[in-house]
Amino acid sequence: MSLRIAVAGAGGTVGRRLTAILAADHDVLALTRSPVRAARLGVRGRLVPADFGVRAGLNRALDRADALFVATFDPTDPRHDEHLASAARAAGVAHVVKLSALAVTDPDAQDLVTRWQRECEQLWQASGLTWTFLRARAFMSNCLSWAGAVRSGAPVATLYGDAPNACVDPADLAETAARALTGPGHAGRAYALTGPAAVSAREQVAHLARLLGRPVRHEELTERQALDRWCARHPRALAHALLESARRQAAGAKASVAPDVTLVTGRTPATFDAWARRHLDAFR
Repeated sequence: MSLRIAVAGAGGTVGRRLTAILAADHDVLALTRSPVRAARLGVRGRLVPADFGVRAGLNRALDRADALFVATFDPTDPRHDEHLASAARAAGVAHVVKLSALAVTDPDAQDLVTRWQRECEQLWQASGLTWTFLRARAFMSNCLSWAGAVRSGAPVATLYGDAPNACVDPADLAETAARALTGPGHAGRAYALTGPAAVSAREQVAHLARLLGRPVRHEELTERQALDRWCARHPRALAHALLESARRQAAGAKASVAPDVTLVTGRTPATFDAWARRHLDAFR
């Protein structure tokens, strides 16, 4: 049965992949702050302008939607999920699939971002909609931020470069989200979504070097160097949250692998090597 599915954050890493999966069989409302940018990124479906920081207008954006996918990221401002939940109730949306973080299950994770993710989950649990949470590890695509350094021959600089993370391919997240939005049996479920093995930043760099056929050097940052870099790009509170997260990773908190991608999709999640092969042109 064809459904009308709203994708909040359609221009994001997972959202644009999700619209491509859904558009073949469903009516997709691609909610985005910038439809022009979303079109340039190849977002599929009907591009619907939506500012999640403003409650007015979201009812119309969600008009007659059966289900809603939510990917938001502003831990300094919780209104985005509050506004979407209120509008979803008013529009009669039945089910929400919320992209969350696996760190919410770790009692030692008390940084700003993780606390915000927990609050978002609690908000959707109290929303009156049925819900599914996709609790993901770090995206493999995060290493695209290294592409400029790799192309220019500069070292890839990271904090705790030997710390393992069971990072996940965003394409696997999108397929899992599509199943949870369109199939039965996912209401009230929280899925732990990881890759098939934990890899460190140093190992990711080694994969890229092998695939490119040339040396790529890894450089270890100190905590102070990493914090200074994050503070230059993010609010200070968020930069400190990233540092706390990195410390937990160094202690092994993000190394465990979960079976839920396979449970939902029926196939093994992609390895980092497979992800890197598909995106190698970005590093050339």
